[in-house]
Amino acid sequence: MGMGRVCRGSSKPSSSSSSPSMTTSTSLTETVNGSHQFKINGYSLSKGLGIGKYIASDTFMVGGYDWAIYFYPDGKSIEDNATYVSLFIALASEGTDVRALFELTLLDQSGKERHKVHSHFGRTLESGPYTLKYRGSMWGYKRFFKRTALETSDYLKDDCLSVHCSVGVVRSRTEGPKIYSITVPSSDIGQNFGQILESGKGTDVNFEVDGEIFAAHKLVLAARSPVFRAQLFGPMKDRNAQCIKVEDMEAPVFKALLHFIYWDDLPDMQALTGLNSKWASTLMAQHLLAAADRYGLERLRLLSEAILCDDVAINTVATTLALAEQHHCFQLKSVCLKFVALPENLRAVMQTDGFEYLKESCPSVLTELLEYVVKIGEHSIIACRNGNEVMLDGSDVNGRRVKQRI
Repeated sequence: MGMGRVCRGSSKPSSSSSSPSMTTSTSLTETVNGSHQFKINGYSLSKGLGIGKYIASDTFMVGGYDWAIYFYPDGKSIEDNATYVSLFIALASEGTDVRALFELTLLDQSGKERHKVHSHFGRTLESGPYTLKYRGSMWGYKRFFKRTALETSDYLKDDCLSVHCSVGVVRSRTEGPKIYSITVPSSDIGQNFGQILESGKGTDVNFEVDGEIFAAHKLVLAARSPVFRAQLFGPMKDRNAQCIKVEDMEAPVFKALLHFIYWDDLPDMQALTGLNSKWASTLMAQHLLAAADRYGLERLRLLSEAILCDDVAINTVATTLALAEQHHCFQLKSVCLKFVALPENLRAVMQTDGFEYLKESCPSVLTELLEYVVKIGEHSIIACRNGNEVMLDGSDVNGRRVKQRI
């Protein structure tokens, strides 16, 4: 009979070269805040209710718990003999060891805003937030206000008291590391609608503008513009709703308007106008400002106003100023007035065709312009008196660059 032999092999534990993994977590403690205002009408009639008896506010919820304000017109404690009124915040729902911050404010009704405030908020509490053990637990003041003083104070008006209460329920949670990484792309709804416009599919209304026809979708136009909504679906809708003629607007401007309505963005101004000059965006922005105001497109109006504020120039500023006045663009108007009133700009602007249009269409603006010119003149005189004469190139008499102010 042959004998077998068992061989026992041994192996050394392999050492890992990788560093141990590290995990993290964060404990967050914060408050869930809410407030309630409680008016007590007929204060004088509440006196004599009895010591320890209260008038309660309606319950209000903060941090998942119900709360109520208790006002004791004759006080809460027998030993005070109705000398003081008492005011408390009470936990009005089931709960144990509810931790919270409180604020009680008796409002000054004279308009002087000298409110009587007792607050946990905005300060360090040595013992931390107040803990309410069970339903009916309260925080407040037995001797909140002396009755005789209260009744002659500005806190009582027309036999009415007004109390404001704030509650901040303390909540703690622990956040671990995120186990996901999801990149949410930016919204492409404008691109989706823009592609619908470019495809021409599903269009149900045409616009004739300066001899050109533009197809669009009624619902899209109505959703974006209150004016189109009224024109297409309102009681005074256009009878010829299949092809609407648009007066007093150039075709490239209407095309840009449609582009914005669908794409929620401005088109390439130079490509749209066929102009390669640096004034293409300014000219189109002027037209779009008027068109946006006409069709109630506030975002487009503000975009156009911002472009014109950035592109103020001698050749276009007078026309822009007139538009700012006509369409109530107050920031744009201020920028234009300050630019035109500068000594180095005024004469050149007055020689432009736009200035003639400004005088004819908005003569009242000339008075405001004169006021700006006077202000700049007064500033220059003061600067000269202080020995800091400002030259037209922005330098003082010593050749140093200075910041011009209006």
